[in-house]
Amino acid sequence: MKLFIGNLPYIITESDLSQLCSGFGEVVSAKLVRDPFSGQPKGFAFVEMLNRSMGHKVMEGLNGKEYKHRELVCSEAKPQKKRGQNRR
Repeated sequence: MKLFIGNLPYIITESDLSQLCSGFGEVVSAKLVRDPFSGQPKGFAFVEMLNRSMGHKVMEGLNGKEYKHRELVCSEAKPQKKRGQNRR
């Protein structure tokens, strides 16, 4: 199950994020979204959990919870749109 985690502190690393979610189950991947020019994190990430049950545990455990003075937002990730879909 792929999750969206937002309102992350800008100092978090992918390792920190993976460790944060691993308390709820097995993390398959954790990817911080970064600005393509500066390389700085944008404050949100996508985490893939091994199964839906673990994903729901992460959502219940992290959504609305404070982490390093930030209230996290955690939900199921929406399917990614293909790039250029709206271009003519």
